Amino acid sequence: MNNKSFKTPDLSAKRYRPKVFSLLNAETVEEFRTKKGKTNIEDSLFKAIIMNFNTKVWETVIENREGVELPDGLGYIFIGTCPAPKSKPNVDFASSAKYGVTVSNKNWETNNKLAKIMYSNYHIKYQFTHRELWGFNAVRQFKRAVAATYPENWTKYVVLENNLRVNDLFNRAYRKQKAQEADEIKLETYNEFEID
Repeated sequence: MNNKSFKTPDLSAKRYRPKVFSLLNAETVEEFRTKKGKTNIEDSLFKAIIMNFNTKVWETVIENREGVELPDGLGYIFIGTCPAPKSKPNVDFASSAKYGVTVSNKNWETNNKLAKIMYSNYHIKYQFTHRELWGFNAVRQFKRAVAATYPENWTKYVVLENNLRVNDLFNRAYRKQKAQEADEIKLETYNEFEID
């Protein structure tokens, strides 16, 4: 624990809430109906299908070390293990508010490592127009599920160094895969009795 006093936030104070736009709206459902000719699908069923698919995606991301490749080449989502930042403390706000002093999380159960939900579309395979404008924000359920399961399985996820970019990680894996494919081709054509 640090000796710095902690000012508890005023939970009844005014808050600024930015206007949020959702893709699950009446216009999206209507566009789906006109493109696919499905005039009898209800809005609630359409939303339930999309929410169910998204839930399956983030559950698969948590279960698999390599993450998930999104449909239509939109990118790749995975969980990375990162070292804790040295520049700023990882404040435990609940404990800090309880004790009145700033308390830092030390992440003892994960050897001072943090989980990061990563999205990347910078692999050779994912080149599409204006890809640099795309981003990913995880829903609250996904973040909480990662926070709950990460301390138990933190060693199985991809380790990211401080100075390594995510696209470099993909390029390294891509080169390794191509080398393995080349070795397999050489082994298929290898004949120990043929001497050149």
